[in-house]
Amino acid sequence: MYDVLIIGGGLSGLTNAIQLSAAGLNVLLVEKNIYPFHRVCGEYVSNEVKPFLMSIGVDVERLRPAYIDKLTVTSPYGTKLETKLDMGAFGISRYAFDLHLYHHAIKNGCVTKLNIQVHEVIFHEDCFTIKLSDGSEEKAKIVLGSYGKRTNLDRSLERKFFYRRSPYIGVKYHIKTDFPRDRIALHNFKDGYCGISAIEDDKYCFCYLTTRENLKKSGTVEEMEKTILHKNPNLKDIFENSEFLFAKPEIINEISFEKKTTVENHILMSGDSAGMIAPLCGNGMSMAIHSAKILSECILKHYTKEKFVRGNLEKEYSQLWNNTFSKRLYIGRKIQQLFGQEFMTEAVVRSLRLMPPVTNWLVKQTHGKEF
Repeated sequence: MYDVLIIGGGLSGLTNAIQLSAAGLNVLLVEKNIYPFHRVCGEYVSNEVKPFLMSIGVDVERLRPAYIDKLTVTSPYGTKLETKLDMGAFGISRYAFDLHLYHHAIKNGCVTKLNIQVHEVIFHEDCFTIKLSDGSEEKAKIVLGSYGKRTNLDRSLERKFFYRRSPYIGVKYHIKTDFPRDRIALHNFKDGYCGISAIEDDKYCFCYLTTRENLKKSGTVEEMEKTILHKNPNLKDIFENSEFLFAKPEIINEISFEKKTTVENHILMSGDSAGMIAPLCGNGMSMAIHSAKILSECILKHYTKEKFVRGNLEKEYSQLWNNTFSKRLYIGRKIQQLFGQEFMTEAVVRSLRLMPPVTNWLVKQTHGKEF
C-alpha cells in the first residue's frame, strides 16, 4: 500500500514526487514513457519558480538554461510589438528538465514504474486500486493525476471537457538559428501562433499551435507550414534559415483549454490535468510546478496514516488552486481570443504598440509572483 501514487511524470508529477518523497511518504510514480524524451511544450519558465525550486534542492543552473527578459509579438503580416519582461524567465528543454527532476525524485526515495500506462483507477472503501498495462495492480491511499492535457483516463473518469472536441493541435521542433537568446517571440498566423525561444546548448524551441482545419486543408504539416505559417515573414525567415534538429516534429492533438476540475472521483489533479494556460501566454511550465507545490503542501498538512479526512484535503486543495490560478487561466483564454484571426491580430498588435502600460499589465496577468 503506497501513501501516494502519481499518474504521469511531467513537471507537476515529478515535483510532487520530489516533495512527498522528501517528507517520508511512500510514493510510486507511473509514467508511460522512458526518460529522457521530448514533449510538445514551449519550454519557457517564468523566474517565479526559482525560489521554490531551490528550496527543494533543484538547481536549474546546472542545466545551463538560456535567460530571457524580452518579448516580441508579431501579427500575421509581420507588424511587431516589443516589450520587456520584468520578472524574466529561463529556457530549458523538457528533455533535460524532466530528466533532472526524475533523478532528483529517485534520490529522494520515490519508486517509479516507467514505460507503463494506467488502465483503470478504482476507488473503494477509502482506498485506490490502480490497474496497469503490464497486468499488475497497485494500491494507494491517495492518487494524483498529473498526466497532462488529455488521455483515455479522462474518458474513463467521464470528465466533461473530454467529450467536447478541441480544434487545436501542437507542433514542436528544436532548431539552431540566428535569434537573440534573451528574447521570446510569438509570431501569429491564420488560426494559430508560433513561439521561439532559446534553451540549453545553443538550441531553440520552435513550437506552434494551430487547428485541425488548417492541417486538413493543407494535407501535410510541411505543406501547412509553407502555405499558412510562411505568410508571416518572420516565420518564413525562421523556416528557411534554420537547422532543424528533429527527424520529424513532435505533434499532439486535441489540446483543450476548457475549464477542468481539480478533483475527479477523489483523484487530485495537478498541472495540465487540472487546467491549462493558453500557450500564447507562455507560462504553463511554471504553473504546473506551482500547482504541485500547493498540492503537496495540502497532502502533508492533512494526511497521516493514523487519521486522514479525505474531504478536508480535497476541499482545501480545490480552494487554493482556484484562488491561485483561476483568474490567470481566465485572462489567458481571453487574450487567446484576441489572436489567431488575421485582421483582429493586426489591430490588437498595432493598438498595444501605442499603449505600453496596457501591454505590461497583460503580461503581468499571465505570470505569477515568486513563490
